[in-house]
Amino acid sequence: MTEETPGFEEKSDVPSGATPDDAAEAVENSAKEDSTAPAGDASNEKSAGTAGLTAQLDQVRSALDERTADLQRLQAEYQNYRRRVERDRVTVKEIAVASLLSELLPVLDDVGRARDHGELVGGFKSVAESLETVVAKMGLQQFGKEGEPFDPTIHEALMHSYAPDVTETTCVAILQPGYRIGERTIRPARVAVAEPQPGAQAKAEESEDPDKSEKDSE
Repeated sequence: MTEETPGFEEKSDVPSGATPDDAAEAVENSAKEDSTAPAGDASNEKSAGTAGLTAQLDQVRSALDERTADLQRLQAEYQNYRRRVERDRVTVKEIAVASLLSELLPVLDDVGRARDHGELVGGFKSVAESLETVVAKMGLQQFGKEGEPFDPTIHEALMHSYAPDVTETTCVAILQPGYRIGERTIRPARVAVAEPQPGAQAKAEESEDPDKSEKDSE
């Protein structure tokens, strides 16, 4: 007589009346199903985890790109601000120096006239030379020479005449020298100018090309 364990019921996938080979095949198939199901679940979980990490990584990269762009924009704005402040500082300094030196120009004109008349002697000469040295150190430059072409951007014509020995409008006398600081003109040179005599250019061309004048006369 065989005893049965209470509460335990063994289920078999082998149909009654099956051969031993059929029973072995059924057991093998059952084992394959048991081993396949957990592997599939693990693969799905792994894929889901990878997709989640990829999404988080994309978010982090996007945030990093935004912060980097913000930092670059702030850096560019700061550099522009520094250049603007430096440019304004230089401009203000130049304006202040130009304003100061403009007040000294009449004194420098008096010094120049005294030198031209031979009156720059003694202690007055020493003081005048010291003043000219100081203003030169501050960047003041004198310009304007006789014989140079007239340039309306740096010359102011106070007198006008014609001359046979000039081929273009020329500064023939410097009435007051001009002054500049760097590229900034604080006073144009006041000059007397001379232009070529009317018709002088045509006569000069005829003298250079006598054949042309003969042809014109024919």
